[in-house]
Amino acid sequence: MTAQQTDRTYRNPILDADWSDPDVIRVGDDFYLTASSFGRVPGLPLLHSRDLVNWTLVGHALGRLEPADAFATPRHDCGVWAPSLRHHDDRFWIFWGDPDQGIYQINAPEIRGPWTRPHLLKAGKGLIDPCPLWDDETGEAYLVHAWARSRSGIKNRLTGHRMHPDATSLLDEGKVIVDADRIPGWFTLEGPKLYRYDGWFWILAPAGGVETGWQGAFRSRGFFGPYEEKVVLEQKDTDVNGPHQGGWVRTPSGEDWFVHFQQRGAYGRVVHLQPMRWGADGWPVLGDDGAPVAVHERPDLPPQPPAAPATDDDFPGGRYGRQWQWTANPRDGWATQHSGDGLRLTCVRSADAHDLRRLPSILTQRLPGRPAVVEVELRLDSEEPGARAGLAVLGDAYRWIGLQRAADGTVHLVHRFAEGVAERERDADHPRSAPDGRAFLRIEIGSGARCRFFYDVGDGPRPSGQVFAATPWRWVGALLGLFALAPEDGPGHAGAGMFTHFRITAM
Repeated sequence: MTAQQTDRTYRNPILDADWSDPDVIRVGDDFYLTASSFGRVPGLPLLHSRDLVNWTLVGHALGRLEPADAFATPRHDCGVWAPSLRHHDDRFWIFWGDPDQGIYQINAPEIRGPWTRPHLLKAGKGLIDPCPLWDDETGEAYLVHAWARSRSGIKNRLTGHRMHPDATSLLDEGKVIVDADRIPGWFTLEGPKLYRYDGWFWILAPAGGVETGWQGAFRSRGFFGPYEEKVVLEQKDTDVNGPHQGGWVRTPSGEDWFVHFQQRGAYGRVVHLQPMRWGADGWPVLGDDGAPVAVHERPDLPPQPPAAPATDDDFPGGRYGRQWQWTANPRDGWATQHSGDGLRLTCVRSADAHDLRRLPSILTQRLPGRPAVVEVELRLDSEEPGARAGLAVLGDAYRWIGLQRAADGTVHLVHRFAEGVAERERDADHPRSAPDGRAFLRIEIGSGARCRFFYDVGDGPRPSGQVFAATPWRWVGALLGLFALAPEDGPGHAGAGMFTHFRITAM
């Protein structure tokens, strides 16, 4: 599912899944993008493109979340918020805010690493959305960040610092450089991206909320202000609600482009590409005179074959692809390698096995943003009563379908769900016998993220249960998940669930 059209155009969104809070840079002929990963591991996805339209996932910059103990269990809306990606002094740099810890940075000589361990640049609650700037004109370095009211009691303002050029420390206590409480009609200013252009300091930052707001631009002759502001992108009469937070990038031929996200409920924050130019008044003009474009001529870059981040997986040797993330810091033994194809997930023992939202051992990937069919084959390799494995749609509410070993030793096809306010799951359909201990599982995801579940235990495909409308978490879109579990108090090794031929195809 790519954004490239058959002619010289592309269609938004260019990344039709939850690549939240994107930032983008160019290094030579290559473009790189990172995004928020919140509490999932590995974090800080790294995407690559040669044309700004076709993107592939090439890795992650963050192997584990820190402090490790804080992310031993899922914290779906915490962790890595709104990273900034930069290239300076022949190194790649990523800065992000953890709303409970402070502002971190990591760096690497190449996009694929090795990346340094996270360095806490500024400790504190509610410090989010940081962005650095190394000013080639003066040799000084700066940092700007926003605030999360939920942790700090502060919002709608941007704070600036001078920073040591090696990004190991800040050189002052900081100053509010934009206070949007003083700008009539502005609220929830956040997500700043800092640039130097045409003798000005520029901050591109959204306001008004992720679902209803607009993209603003601020400029000043000095980093600490005063800044003047202008709305440069808003919904107008389009269907792109709240065009939000992103980054500016320039091609080798001098074209300017802006990458941003749109909040789409259960699908999360999908990524759009907007043309950008500089108006006669010196301000940037985004999209079609400030309105988001749906279709547009592709950037003036060498043609590239259609591409998109991988979704399918045959799990060769038991290894899973880059598109998969755990819901917390993983532990050894959750997935075991072997000589064939297929993902062997250990049936992890847990006291929270009645609620998938609390489990760190769920292997997830993003819900596709367009109607699609998700399929996987499952074999339950566990003799322990209560052991189970399945395919889930995870969010504030969730539903899964899979296999469970009964007390009499038989295996049943089960289908269960939990509402957003529920603390335990319930049956979504009557259990059915799966005599071979195998099942072919299928989810048809229609418009509005409405999901229909199907199964085949050897006698043909059958529907199961009612339609399920996928739901997001607070900041995170719904996820597809694979899991294997066992009762907490059982003896020894509980066996595994074997998943093969995972596929996502467009409907």
